[in-house]
Amino acid sequence: MKSYQWDAEQYARNSSVQFRWALELIDKLGLRGDERVLDIGCGDGKVTAELARRTPRGEVVGVDSSRDMIEKARAAFPPAALPGLSFRVMDAGALSFEGAFNVVFSNAALHWVKGHHDLLRGVARSLTPGGRVLFQMGGRGNGAEIFAVAAEVVREDRWRSYFHGFEFPWGFYGPEEYAQWLSEAGLTARRTELIPRDMRQQGRDGLLGWVRTTWMPYTERLPADLREQFLAQAVDRYLASYPLTPRGEAVVRMVRLEVEATKQ
Repeated sequence: MKSYQWDAEQYARNSSVQFRWALELIDKLGLRGDERVLDIGCGDGKVTAELARRTPRGEVVGVDSSRDMIEKARAAFPPAALPGLSFRVMDAGALSFEGAFNVVFSNAALHWVKGHHDLLRGVARSLTPGGRVLFQMGGRGNGAEIFAVAAEVVREDRWRSYFHGFEFPWGFYGPEEYAQWLSEAGLTARRTELIPRDMRQQGRDGLLGWVRTTWMPYTERLPADLREQFLAQAVDRYLASYPLTPRGEAVVRMVRLEVEATKQ
């Protein structure tokens, strides 16, 4: 899994949609309060902290490959505030736990992992018998329109030389293949479902903030002084085809893959 340089402060400013979706996903767990939970791709820790608040008699561990994100999470949520909560720098494809958790959770993170075989084997090792999995990530068709615009922009003469050998960095998978991967890892699929979701950002600036935060696979190939110009061109071209709503919102059609599974 390639590691990108996340800006933890910028992510905190531009991730309200992901946080709202995460709260809805946590509700589906129906936590009793004594679970041991692993949160994969915990980012700045605010979702992991919510899991900890809902498991006051349990334990929650957040892992992320970004050291900057983990440092921000540890600073924001110290042990004195939530004693059962901790954070570790760890790659999702190289989980090192053995039977430590009865819930493994992830929201808006695992589409950054291309190829989930190692990930799911690590999840299976991390779970106790009867343990549960609940993931939501970008699924097949996610953001198709805006990524099509990005593909047009990178082919332009001005940008083409920076993108030789560029491959689409995200893994947006479908339910059929994911159910098969779960089985191969020793997990039983309970539900693998594609769910259309509209992401709404406030105006051009809101959309620009989102792409600035998450499009490192594009911007890290560019000189620093050209990154904002590239992002602005992509955003303006997208909004020319998909204008702001009467309420001034920029809408991106997303598709989430939601996965529920158990370990026997």
